[in-house]
Amino acid sequence: METILLIVALLLIAIVLLQSGKAESASQVIQGGNADLFSQRKERGLELLISRITMILGALFFILSLILSL
Repeated sequence: METILLIVALLLIAIVLLQSGKAESASQVIQGGNADLFSQRKERGLELLISRITMILGALFFILSLILSL
């Protein structure tokens, strides 16, 4: 069971690193620029798939961690 948790953790790390930064211009908020930073951006295509995989792996990691702690 620990092996499965380790694999899920490594996959979760890899998929998070593949995600694009949603606050790419966060430094401009501090400087006062880019008014559209907080506008709604729809995820499409590969970005949506990566986002869903991240949520699934995160939930799986959480559930496996709870099972192993009992």
